Amino acid sequence: MTNIRQLLQASPAKANELFAKLLDTSENAVKTRERLFAELKSELELLAKLEEEHLLPVLRKHKETKDLVSDAINDNKQTRKLLAELERIPRGSEEFAPKVAELRKVFQQSVRNERKELLPAVLKALSDEEAQAIIEKIEDGKAEVEEAKRAEAEQRRAEARQEREQAEELLAEQKEAADREQETRKAAQQAAKAVAQTTEAVAESSRKVVQSAADSVQRLATAPLSSGSQFWDAMFGMWGVPQGRSVSRSADHQPPVGRSSREEEVIPLAEETLTVGKHTVTSGTTTVRRYVVESPIEQRVELYDEKVVVERRKPVTDANTGETLTEVTVEMIETSEVPVVAKGVKVREEVVVRRERTRRVEMVRDSVRRDEIEIAHSEENERTPRKRPALAHSRK
Repeated sequence: MTNIRQLLQASPAKANELFAKLLDTSENAVKTRERLFAELKSELELLAKLEEEHLLPVLRKHKETKDLVSDAINDNKQTRKLLAELERIPRGSEEFAPKVAELRKVFQQSVRNERKELLPAVLKALSDEEAQAIIEKIEDGKAEVEEAKRAEAEQRRAEARQEREQAEELLAEQKEAADREQETRKAAQQAAKAVAQTTEAVAESSRKVVQSAADSVQRLATAPLSSGSQFWDAMFGMWGVPQGRSVSRSADHQPPVGRSSREEEVIPLAEETLTVGKHTVTSGTTTVRRYVVESPIEQRVELYDEKVVVERRKPVTDANTGETLTEVTVEMIETSEVPVVAKGVKVREEVVVRRERTRRVEMVRDSVRRDEIEIAHSEENERTPRKRPALAHSRK
């Protein structure tokens, strides 16, 4: 079990270690100095607070130790004063290290005074029950501070883990979007390729149709005319259309009309088809940046000051109620409360950045071509063979 001697001797160990680490840093190690100084300040304030709350009030009750209370309070005030001065000095300044050395000198002198004067007086004046009560209170106070530090560290780790998970989710979404865009681009390229192949097939089919129609016209133009009777065909065979001549066109430029000797003629009719593909284009970029805004804030705090008031008054009764005609010295400690500022971090709100996909239907309008046919039917009267058929041809 820890005794009062072990407690007072072990308390400055961590502070001395932090002093040594802080003085070993260079002026360029600003972040390291900031971290070590924050830990040192927290440790020194904790030692002074626990001493003033649990040890000094007990020492005031004993005549042998009450004279040492004022010295301990003055040492704590000097330590807080130097900490405040260090707080205002930049961590990369040349003045920072000498000021830290001065603070360590004051602190170590205070520790030596406690071991030389305070500790013997405490061991002599306090009973075992009082010493054990002080030890328990101080250790409970340290445990509460350590628990608060662990909770704060856990909260920071949770926040860092949450930020890391959000960053990973954002990267995954971006990767998924890039994959979708690549797939869409591939599909668009394939659709464009299919459209090109379809267009080429339609153009080839149109060329074949035009070539077939031209061949049919050429066959009609070079084929001999027939009246439908072998006799008249033999009589008017000389009237056949010479090779290289075409049948005359009407005024409205109708296609050449002739008789075919085949039993069947095939005229292909083609039409264009519309193939609509799609690809993804960038329509805009949204950037979300988190930055820190520092705002001044004020908060009223009610503080109390205790001053020693000495006044004289007439006794209530003439009876002697206490010791008289002896030398008496009474000391009372004056105290003043000072504000202690601590900052905590909590999550005010969360900003979620994500993409939402909406669906829309867009009408694509274009024109396609197709082949049509026009059928013209004419009848010839075979009952009047003496009448020569009306035939006409034109020279190119």
